[in-house]
Amino acid sequence: MFDVQEILALHESTVALWHQIPVSNQYEGWLNLVCQQHLFNYELWHQEDIARSPEVSDQRIAEVKRAIDRFNQQRNDGIERLDDAISDMLATRNISAVAGARQNTETPGSAIDRLSIMALRLYHYLEQAERTNVDDEHRARVQQRIQICRAQKADLSRSLEELRDDIFAGRKRHKTYRQMKMYNDPSLNPYIYNAKQKTE
Repeated sequence: MFDVQEILALHESTVALWHQIPVSNQYEGWLNLVCQQHLFNYELWHQEDIARSPEVSDQRIAEVKRAIDRFNQQRNDGIERLDDAISDMLATRNISAVAGARQNTETPGSAIDRLSIMALRLYHYLEQAERTNVDDEHRARVQQRIQICRAQKADLSRSLEELRDDIFAGRKRHKTYRQMKMYNDPSLNPYIYNAKQKTE
């Protein structure tokens, strides 16, 4: 099985670390997959910030948009790898769902992705709370959102633990849902393959 609290600690510690030094993944095995998926969210988060800056040129926004597409694809691929790894864990333990077992609408990999984003959100809200050039209204609004984020993080992490327990006890079915993004596939995005045909 996997440890949800270990995942939360990884998310929180790496977000803080990566704001001080270049991003890297020092983990192995399952946690390597967790960290890699989290790293893509980290990169995606900051590209999204750049894209919304009024001082950024149109050319830079185009570059950032392509980076966002790339990191988002990698992020979704990372979710699938997490769910595939869980399938491998189940197979290694010869665990299968009982007859009639129900299936969640969200996979563990998707929940881990949401917890990754929550770690980023909390880090940046806490950063806002430390600003000295804002008024009391701004600080109060930030503190309120921090409390909401912490409550949602607790709810989601508890739900993930319950889902994990149900899956590994065979009470719920687990499978990887393929994202199958079309916009990055040159053979499926009409704007790409039509443009290619025009140049041939």
